[in-house]
Amino acid sequence: MTAVKPKTLDHVAFWVADREPIVELATSRLGMHVIDRQDAFTLIGSDARRGKLTLFTAEGPREQGAIKHVALRVAELPADGETEFDAGEGMKLRVVEAPTDVDYDLDHVALYAADPEAAALTYEELGFDAAAPGPSGAVRVEVGGAFVELHPGEPGDSERPLLNHLAVLVDSADEHLAEAQDAGVEVDDVVDAPNTYAVFLRGPDRVRIEYVEHKPTFSLT
Repeated sequence: MTAVKPKTLDHVAFWVADREPIVELATSRLGMHVIDRQDAFTLIGSDARRGKLTLFTAEGPREQGAIKHVALRVAELPADGETEFDAGEGMKLRVVEAPTDVDYDLDHVALYAADPEAAALTYEELGFDAAAPGPSGAVRVEVGGAFVELHPGEPGDSERPLLNHLAVLVDSADEHLAEAQDAGVEVDDVVDAPNTYAVFLRGPDRVRIEYVEHKPTFSLT
């Protein structure tokens, strides 16, 4: 599965018991706003067409599983110097300084991997690009200038994970579906929603990866 390339890291989705404290933190201290709010989920970000966080309601407590933290990119670090935030329920957020035209865009998502090098190769087979190691020396793959950072650790195989999925934006989800089927990659789900069409695959360490296509009617603000 290397012929079709994702364009950007669109969002990182979590299962959480209480969305509101996380929304409050993100909107009051991390330059985000509520892009969409439904009964089942809340979508937050600084720009609807850039990297976002999706919070799905689920019974708690959740298990840490594969997720280590999510880092948001800013052109200049906050004046108070605070760069690490405990959003609750095991969800860790960071702010990192890097060139960006949109503050609080996604910089990277850090995951635990049983074998980071092997996981990186699988991500490359799924359309991600190889990348230089991160500042901490962690193995990385890239999509549209953002990264998946792979740290040695036990991701487990929980039935109640904190991480719901990683989503990458593509031109055609159906092309990724066809490639996955041809390659024998496990297809987890296909979702046809009002604004998007998405194919979910199972990646390394059972991490769900969503290949999401924005429909012409896409109108989130």
